[in-house]
Amino acid sequence: MNYHFFDYKYNIQNFSSDLFSTPHIVFIILTFTLVPLIAFLLRKTSHKKIDTYLKIVSVGITLLEIFKVTWESYFDITTGHGFNTGGILPFYTCSLFMYTMLLSAYCKNNKVKDFCLSFITTIGLMSGGIAVVQCNGLNYYPFWTFGGFYSLFYHFTMFFTGVFLLVTRYKKLEWIDMLKAVVPMLILSVGAIPLNFIFKADYMQLYSASGVPLMSTLADILANANLRFLFSIIMLITYIPFAGIVVYFSKFIAYFSNRISNKNVIIVDMQKDNSIEEFKEKNII
Repeated sequence: MNYHFFDYKYNIQNFSSDLFSTPHIVFIILTFTLVPLIAFLLRKTSHKKIDTYLKIVSVGITLLEIFKVTWESYFDITTGHGFNTGGILPFYTCSLFMYTMLLSAYCKNNKVKDFCLSFITTIGLMSGGIAVVQCNGLNYYPFWTFGGFYSLFYHFTMFFTGVFLLVTRYKKLEWIDMLKAVVPMLILSVGAIPLNFIFKADYMQLYSASGVPLMSTLADILANANLRFLFSIIMLITYIPFAGIVVYFSKFIAYFSNRISNKNVIIVDMQKDNSIEEFKEKNII
């Protein structure tokens, strides 16, 4: 291993990608096995304790993001590449997890908090899970480096938090949450879209949808027709059914959970009735 944990990508020699390497595959398997299991075991966590969780994690990931941007900018500037305005600013879809977590933890306005929780438990959950699998950071950093670790940890936290809040019923999803989840994205896009056109960046994947099948092709087609701005609008709209997938499965699981619970109640009631009949037959009551 010819690199150290905090080595920057320009200093790491003979590295191509650790995406779907053995450590990454193990991490994926552990994530999708342990997250549902841990969330289930913690399903009875009180909402007061979850409030504390939100406060601690929101501050933690914010400090990590500040450190990451500072660390990366230092190397960009000292190696002559300059400040990476078109790629390092926190205007990505996943950046919203940091903002919505802070607002969920510390904002006193319940409506604002509800919009933030809608994002965290739908688009945030989905984006986190997908990014654990398709971890772009591993194309630039080995698994055992800060760059690789940070990307995996951040998106793991996104995925776990979304699942945790749903399993504990801290947030109960309704169909309207599909639209609520997009509101924070619309707000962030006010900054992301101009930056994309100024720096040819791809914040929130609203410029070229890099790495997104079909959508990246559509972006190229519309760009060739001088309709790239239309693509930004279309891409934002596609997040609505994206959020709807989680809402659907949340309702689907809740439906069958209620069915099972009702059956258990009926069985217990029948057992009680049978016990009463037995006592009557024995002239005990």
